[in-house]
Amino acid sequence: MHLSRSILLLLLSPLFVACSDLRATFEINGGAHSLSLIRITTLPWAKTAEYAVVVSRMPSCARRHAMPNAGLHTKVEVYSPGNDAWILQQGRRMYVVETRTCEGFARLDAVPEDGMGPLMGTFQMRGENLVFVAAPKPQNEPAAAPAPASGGASGA
Repeated sequence: MHLSRSILLLLLSPLFVACSDLRATFEINGGAHSLSLIRITTLPWAKTAEYAVVVSRMPSCARRHAMPNAGLHTKVEVYSPGNDAWILQQGRRMYVVETRTCEGFARLDAVPEDGMGPLMGTFQMRGENLVFVAAPKPQNEPAAAPAPASGGASGA
């Protein structure tokens, strides 16, 4: 009898290991001002995960906001329209959060009139890890051409 329990536990152990709680952070101004995405799977055969975003600007505020379940490999893009507001695009859904009071969280039905702001980066899966991949920095104006070399020998 004791052996059969051990075998049963051994066979069930992958079910417990397959559940995961993954987190990644976009640091806005260091770790005290950030957006963190949490992705939780509770069953190893699940095709979707629970998502939440934690907004923080410490020591003033921090708050966790639930997002709808989405596919295991759904990317969440982060845009910065300004004024400590952040637009999160999870597949076709968009949400706005803010880090002034950390209270604001709302679904957007359409792109805001003033636009989404620059893409800051994307939360995405890389292998078995959830990571934040920063967007490439926009190229500023091309570097100024070097000044022409002076004409060498001067007439004396």
